[in-house]
Amino acid sequence: MYAGLKYIPLIIAGIGAIGWGLPAAHRLRRPLDIGASLAVLVGVVLTAMGILLTILPHFFR
Repeated sequence: MYAGLKYIPLIIAGIGAIGWGLPAAHRLRRPLDIGASLAVLVGVVLTAMGILLTILPHFFR
């Protein structure tokens, strides 16, 4: 029952990346905003995988 709880840091890291990247993508100048946008994309992927693996811990096996 508690096997999926080890994936909670993925969700937290993903939400943190989204929370930093969204305002930074609008605040930073041209070449640096691409990195912030990529951080948002990575954050969405981390959050989605964290939620998936928390609910279904053996999904990729």
